[in-house]
Amino acid sequence: MFDKIIAYSVRSKLMVGLFTIALVIWGVYSATQIPIDAVPDITNNQVQIYTVSPTLATQEVEQFITTPIELSLQNLQDITEIRSISKFGLSVITVVFEESHDIYLARQLITERIKEAQDAIPEGLGTPEMAPISTGLGEIYQYVVRPEEGFEDQYSTVELRSIQDWIVKRQLSGIPGVAEVNSMGGHLKQYEVAVDPSLIRSLGIDVNNIFEALVKSNENTGGAYIEKNPNTYYIRTEGIATSLADIGNIVVKVVSGRPILINDVATVQFGKAPRYGALVRNGKEVVGGKVMMFKGANSSEVTELVKERVDQVQKSLPEGVMIEPYLVRDKLVSEAIGTVEKNLIEGGLIVLLILVLMLGNWRAGLIVASVIPLAMLFALAMMNLFGISANLMSLGAIDFGLIVDGAIIIVESIVFRLHLKFAGKRLDAATMDREVIDSSQKIRSSAAFGEIIILMVYIPILALVGIEGKMFKPMAQTVMLAIAGALILSLTYVPMMTALFLNKNVTIKKTFADRIIAFFERLYAPVLEYALRYKRLFVGLALVMFIGSLIGFSRMGGEFIPTLEEGDLALQHILPPGSSLSQSVNTSAMIQNKLMEDIPEILDAVVNIGSAEIPTDPMPVEIGDHILVMKPKDEWTTAKDRLGMFEAIEASLSGIPGVGLEFSQPIQLRFNELMTGTKADIAIKLYGQDLDILYSKAKEAELIISKIDGVGTVNVEQTVGMPQIIISYDYAKLAQYGLHVKEVNRFVRSAFAGEKAGVIYEGERRFDLVVRLDEKNRQGIDDVSGLFISLENGAQVPLENVANIELINAPMQISRDNTNRRIVIGVNVGDTDVETLVENIQDKLDASLSLPAGYYFTYGGQFENLKAANARLAIAVPMALALIFLLLYFTFGSFTQATLICTAIPLSAIGGVWALYLRGLPFSISAGIGFIALFGVAVLNGIVLIGYFNQLKKEGMLDIVERIKVGTRVRLRPVIMTAAVASLGFLPMALSTSGGAEVQRPLATVVIGGLITATFLTLIILPILYSWTERWADRKRQKKSLKLNTMVTLLLLLASTTVIQAQDEVISLEEAIQLTLQNHPTAQAAELSVERMEQLSRIGYGLGNTEVYYQGDALSEPNGQRVVQLGVRQEIPLPMAAWASKNLRRAELGSTEIDRELTLTELRMEVTLVYTDIQLARRAEEVYRKNDSMYVENLSRAKLRLDLGEASSLEFLSISSRANEASLYLAQAEMDLLTLNSRLQLLMGRTNPFSTEPIEAQQIPSLTDSLDSPILQRAMVSREVEEARLKMDKAALIPKLSVGYAVQDYDDGGRFYGMQGGLSIPLLNGSWRKQIKAQRFAIDIADAQVSASRLDLESRRVELMNKITITAQGVTIYKELVNTIDPELLRIAQLNYQAGEIDYLQLLNAIDTSIRNFNEYRNKVKEHVQALTAYDYLFNR
Repeated sequence: MFDKIIAYSVRSKLMVGLFTIALVIWGVYSATQIPIDAVPDITNNQVQIYTVSPTLATQEVEQFITTPIELSLQNLQDITEIRSISKFGLSVITVVFEESHDIYLARQLITERIKEAQDAIPEGLGTPEMAPISTGLGEIYQYVVRPEEGFEDQYSTVELRSIQDWIVKRQLSGIPGVAEVNSMGGHLKQYEVAVDPSLIRSLGIDVNNIFEALVKSNENTGGAYIEKNPNTYYIRTEGIATSLADIGNIVVKVVSGRPILINDVATVQFGKAPRYGALVRNGKEVVGGKVMMFKGANSSEVTELVKERVDQVQKSLPEGVMIEPYLVRDKLVSEAIGTVEKNLIEGGLIVLLILVLMLGNWRAGLIVASVIPLAMLFALAMMNLFGISANLMSLGAIDFGLIVDGAIIIVESIVFRLHLKFAGKRLDAATMDREVIDSSQKIRSSAAFGEIIILMVYIPILALVGIEGKMFKPMAQTVMLAIAGALILSLTYVPMMTALFLNKNVTIKKTFADRIIAFFERLYAPVLEYALRYKRLFVGLALVMFIGSLIGFSRMGGEFIPTLEEGDLALQHILPPGSSLSQSVNTSAMIQNKLMEDIPEILDAVVNIGSAEIPTDPMPVEIGDHILVMKPKDEWTTAKDRLGMFEAIEASLSGIPGVGLEFSQPIQLRFNELMTGTKADIAIKLYGQDLDILYSKAKEAELIISKIDGVGTVNVEQTVGMPQIIISYDYAKLAQYGLHVKEVNRFVRSAFAGEKAGVIYEGERRFDLVVRLDEKNRQGIDDVSGLFISLENGAQVPLENVANIELINAPMQISRDNTNRRIVIGVNVGDTDVETLVENIQDKLDASLSLPAGYYFTYGGQFENLKAANARLAIAVPMALALIFLLLYFTFGSFTQATLICTAIPLSAIGGVWALYLRGLPFSISAGIGFIALFGVAVLNGIVLIGYFNQLKKEGMLDIVERIKVGTRVRLRPVIMTAAVASLGFLPMALSTSGGAEVQRPLATVVIGGLITATFLTLIILPILYSWTERWADRKRQKKSLKLNTMVTLLLLLASTTVIQAQDEVISLEEAIQLTLQNHPTAQAAELSVERMEQLSRIGYGLGNTEVYYQGDALSEPNGQRVVQLGVRQEIPLPMAAWASKNLRRAELGSTEIDRELTLTELRMEVTLVYTDIQLARRAEEVYRKNDSMYVENLSRAKLRLDLGEASSLEFLSISSRANEASLYLAQAEMDLLTLNSRLQLLMGRTNPFSTEPIEAQQIPSLTDSLDSPILQRAMVSREVEEARLKMDKAALIPKLSVGYAVQDYDDGGRFYGMQGGLSIPLLNGSWRKQIKAQRFAIDIADAQVSASRLDLESRRVELMNKITITAQGVTIYKELVNTIDPELLRIAQLNYQAGEIDYLQLLNAIDTSIRNFNEYRNKVKEHVQALTAYDYLFNR
């Protein structure tokens, strides 16, 4: 199949060119449509459920909300983890599903379970809701809504929050790809009725009275309608309060006929809802939002849509208010994609330079290099087709050296072939096409095999799941697509371009590439010589290096994935438990002002404190996430890298007391939180039931961990220490006053939290109407104790009379994993790797910290991901190696040689490990993927060498050392070129320091280091191992041959009467004829011609043309006479014409079949003649060799007689002259035999050696044989063809039918339908009748030719019969002379010459006679066979 593709591509250059242009257009279009992001979205498959319950403390949230929901979710299938956080007023549960589980099905199932759980949640405590379908990369656009300069005093945070919620958020929602807009900061506006407790107590009113009055007086309703003919009047009321004044005028109670209004007992004002979070920017509190993208959406496209919508929203904002983004995803995306573009461009230029230098032909180099952009366009098009996003990982591992590997092999082979065969010549286009096709077809298996191996090694990466699967699957898919595209191009585009643009003037000059290879050969040759002399020493050194690399690898640290440099930084401040939101806001302002003053690289500083409106990140108010928008790193002066900047920030903030700090990056912080429930690199989880014990043991562990080297920051999750005013009811006293807990709870809730009494509408905007105590009466524990509770008799008692009120420290947060309580110790990694640090922490905690029974540690975060990824790599890497081995085994058919080539794998691992070590990089999943790719590339050099060694062995080079030296010298160029382009193509990735390069660096480092050692050691160690295996195989074969010696000797003795030549197969004349008829192109062409005519003869009757027509009349002027007609007409020829055409094609088929038989007969005749000539040439060689031996013997005797004086010098010279002539005859006979063998091989279409067998005597034909000749048959069939053509000409006079249908439309109205039928008669048919008359003459001519052929055949038959008879007699006569008389004549003449009875002249005459008789015999046999084959040809005998 590949051969046909290559041949078609070279011969159909225009078609391949059009396909290439189509590929370019498709690729460029796809590049504009493909999803773009910075990194793959590695967030696990999760659903978040949050429940807001402002009146519940932490323990109640866990007990009443979290636990029922968790229990309802436990029986869902495909769940890997359920974790939850319960804190004051909020429950957040994260359910993680298997990656294969559909997220929408998961949300549907959770919705059903939530409905069940709601029955177990007490009424009024909160409604569970699901968070938007977003991910760790979901926060694509973060902004603030702020007043412009000069308008700061006109807009409060309440007004800005209303603008955000009711203008900005509403317009940003609904953008394709946007899941949610999450508001943050400011104060939520409320209509507040602030009650004065002293006043209402004096009037005998309580909070419940006010609440009920508000509920009753804030309502609209309808009264259906009144029907009064002819009208209907609909009735509705307007009782909803619309202003503070309306609320104030609501009646609470009527006392002594006087109504008491809300204004009399409370202050009606605009209030603020209790908040659990804030947003501070550059030291000032602001209002903002986060645009959250749907999971799987195109972040680049959605970000652009959001930007466009923000510009639109800006126009609708009140004067002096603006939207200002502070963190937009496209900054990181552009930086990461810029890194990829820079590395790919630099890598491509390096590969191009290497190609031009190493190939020694700039046109060849450019042809190969042009595969790079085309393969990339193919990959981009397929990525867009399969929905693979373009990001740092999917595009970051593409090595152009791997992509052009197949093209290099093909073009290098073509260039080498042209210089070998046509050096100094100019080729025409046909010759160039032929040579390109031949060369490409011969090398295409090697080219395709190398690329298929690279494809195979990436297959196990596709089996990775989880985070590493999401991270590296796109990379493997993209590389495989690019290599698949390169494979297609190397079989189509590359041969076509090579044939079209390669210089057809083949020059003979030494190029710069030749000098480079010569330089490497001078370095390599003595090293190889020395290695072949001291094999054990070199193999031992390689083993030592490998063992050393294993030891180094075992001591090398590990990390999951190198931290991506996002450009911006994240800082988390942690205040002591119980700190207020105001304190957190003030502290944030202090931190930001200090940082903006001390760190000039910070452009913008924004902190999210506590929880947002949608609490996907449930932080307490004591914690704030700072986002520090930084200048480009090349402008940093305070520190050169991220860790140095963290140290500078920590030093700057060291003067602020009571603040804990943790450092990270914005996206990294979000990923860690969503995936592991903690924002630290390492999550050390301590499980147990008692929160106080958990916290105390965690603090002890914190002290131990903080002293370990390599720890960046360590922080214990705040679970205790929240100050709470606990109201413990005394049931006896409650009974004494006739109170119920629920009633008292409502008083407490309304007084301090506020009770929602309704909604106030401002147009479309809705704001809660809330009743609560005045702010001055909500300041401390005394206000709680002094809260008066109304009794049924109208009296009131303070709360302290029925309950015990105290201030205690209560749980701040309760975290659970799979319903088990736990506390997290978050550790961020400093200047070490994750794996080493976790091992050190484990050792220290095991040795220094004792835990109560039932309490235990687990280690999560990046370390957990690293362990899972290593476990999967432990399967993926052996799978890759097994696939490589299987491919090698099936290719070479040898277990030994497959194993030999696989030695490149440990040899390459040496360089990969040492490269990581020298660059100070730990082992990571990126490095592991690099090793997988490296192993596939490393075996290519072994394939090149072993394959060429085997080729040399087949060609007869049996000396192993010579085979190794020649093979390594010839294949040094492709080995060096393959390794150079593959390794140096990764060089920009290995050296890049721009954003995102951290992930690529370990992968590129492994491949470059591994290929350096693999190439060097393969060129040295592989020849040594090959020599050992070949010698071992030779010794094994020799032992087997000893056992067969006796049998072989017996067989030789049995065959001693004949001369056996070492040829593979004996082919008879019939077998030779059959092979020729099967394989010769002429026979194949004749067979295809018959098949073509058979297909044509099957064509039956068909309808004629279908005509669709339009006709318009009077169209020029609108005079009412316009007519428009649309119709269809079908021509129906009569079947007589079709029958005549079919008869003609059948006659032509018969003619083609006769031509095929004549062609096959000609081939039979040619094979027979060549086969006979081979027989005669072999017999001539035997005769001339015997003659030569006789002359050599007699020449020695003549020399002896001359030396003894018994003969003259004339005798010696005469015999010497004849001896030289005999040698010449022998050489000529050998050359003739070789030429004839080659000719027969070409006819048969085979290259294997063969021998012929004697031809049996041919039967002389009888004169009574009939004239059944194909020549005569062809003449007769030609007459049939002419008769069929006459019938075709007559069919042209047959009438043709036609039917039609038409529709007419008139401008003045009306439509007519019509049908038509017609008969087409050729009335003016004079020309056709003349043609018929001429065709009748053609039939007469054919009749005459039949008669002439019959006469000619009769004459030639008599002539050939006479010749066959005469030559048969001559063969019989000369055969007896050659086989019987001449050998005896020579024997007697030789004996008489030795005895001196005849002189040398008589001896020479006898030898001449025998030679003359043999030549006559040879000629008679040849003439006889020629006459017989000619007879067979003419009469089909």
